[in-house]
Amino acid sequence: MSRRPSDAWQAEIRAELANLEEIALATKPSSGDLPNLCGVDIDGVSLPLRQAIGGDHVIYLDFKQRYDLDRRILEAAEAGRERVVAGLHQCRQRAGVLVADVSGHKVTDTLVAAMLHQAFLLGAYYELDLFGEITTRLFEHINQRFYKSTTLNKYLTMLYGEVSEKGKFRFFSAGHPAPLVFAGRPGRIEHLPEDQLVRFPPVGMFASNAYMDELVDPGPLGYKRPYEISEVDLLEAGDLLLLYTDGFSEHGGERYLPERAESVLEAVRARGASEICEHLRQDLLAFADPEDDISFVVIKKTG
Repeated sequence: MSRRPSDAWQAEIRAELANLEEIALATKPSSGDLPNLCGVDIDGVSLPLRQAIGGDHVIYLDFKQRYDLDRRILEAAEAGRERVVAGLHQCRQRAGVLVADVSGHKVTDTLVAAMLHQAFLLGAYYELDLFGEITTRLFEHINQRFYKSTTLNKYLTMLYGEVSEKGKFRFFSAGHPAPLVFAGRPGRIEHLPEDQLVRFPPVGMFASNAYMDELVDPGPLGYKRPYEISEVDLLEAGDLLLLYTDGFSEHGGERYLPERAESVLEAVRARGASEICEHLRQDLLAFADPEDDISFVVIKKTG
């Protein structure tokens, strides 16, 4: 039996990876996706470990620019759905951020991130139709789908939160690092008190049993608890909230955070979120070579 020449086979594999990269890059956020919210400035950075894609993923939701809120409000009002109307009005003063991290360091982990991307954005349409806002029901269903379609060693962590114009950040975390607050004069990075956090396992590790049409056998691990929301307030102009993947917290052998990051944030805290992110990116790479995908999002209260 004849065998394909190794150089032709390698060329085909490279072409397939290039095709995967092209598909995955279409799901990555652009500058036009960044939320434009009064009193709040948001930007972020993703640094894949290999090539241009990886297992980290970030999604921004500017409800005003992504969805036709005027039409949705009018239709809900005509149908007498007051709860939906109220929720959609609140969306005008909110922006959402999702940060996820697929276990592993392989380029092909981007496939799992792309699955999350499509499931979340498609589900968001129906959430706004039904409730006028994104609720934890969506994430219960996403968790169930990943539980049924991935293995125990291929899971993902995820944090989704929404920030209001007043600086209140409502979020839930599925196995993901909790947000950090940078505040005070001089600024200090602060961990949120445990009594402000509700922690859950990574997405797909345990089955859901809340709002499910089809219950699955959870095996010996049992069902996870229904998702709940945590809250934190950015109280003063200049306060920062930092969302990140574990590639950021573990960077440089866990020596970058908090001391080195604090000094960078203090030096550039007066600048906009995009400049803060760029200074962090440059300093991260100067401090040590990455050993994992790194993503982080800066949310700054400006007024």
